[in-house]
Parts: sequence; structure tokens; C-alpha cells
Amino acid sequence: MADLMEMAKQLGKELQKDERYLAFRKAEAENDKDETLQNLIGEFNLKRLDLGNEEDKAEHDEARVKKLGEEVRELYSQIMANPNMAAYQGARAQFEQLLDSINRVIAISAAGQDPDTFDPAAFSGGCSGDCSACAGCH
Repeated sequence: MADLMEMAKQLGKELQKDERYLAFRKAEAENDKDETLQNLIGEFNLKRLDLGNEEDKAEHDEARVKKLGEEVRELYSQIMANPNMAAYQGARAQFEQLLDSINRVIAISAAGQDPDTFDPAAFSGGCSGDCSACAGCH
């Protein structure tokens, strides 16, 4: 078991050197430095909380719920249109695809299959229908 844990730690170290990981972390840092984006995210979270509180009232104001919902959607659109957020979303998706591929190799190995049979280039992210080697649906 100790050998497996050491191998997992080594995999973690190698993962942190991967270009997809580095791009993800860089994009995350750029998001954190973007004051305009951070202000929009803060405002979005407050509006969403306000909307939830209004909806939870026994007798909520439908007009206010509608107005808050529109404001939440508008803020979300502004956040997603931000170039730093777009870069972050793309980098995150590529990194998550890498993690998913690693998890699938481990899952098929745990299911008794040959890990060399997994081809990440052939994997499109969809369900193969064979649940025996699946790590679970998303």
C-alpha cells in the first residue's frame, strides 16, 4: 500500500507540472486579480441571496422576484462575458478533462480491465453504456 501511496503522490507532483494544470491556475489567478470581475461576482452572489430570501418568504412579492431574477441573469451574463472568466472556464474544462481521464484509467483498472486499453483521445466524454468500468455518471 505504501508503494501505491507514493505513486499517487508522484502522480500529484506530475499533475502540478502539466500545462493544463498550470493554465488553470494562471487563469484562476487572473480572475482573482480582476477587480471588475470580482465586484460582479460579489454583486451576483448578493443578488442571488436576496432572490432566494424573497422566494423563501411565505408571501413573497412576485414583481420583486421577477426583477431580482432578471438582475441575477444580467449579472451572470456580464460575468460570463468577461475575458478572464472565459479563459478560466476554458482552462478549467481542459484540466477537468485530464482529471476525468486519470480517474477513468483508475476505475477501469479497479474493475479488472487492462489500463492500457483506455485511449483518452478516443474518449469523447459521453457514456459508453458499459457501466462495469465507469466511475459514475456526472
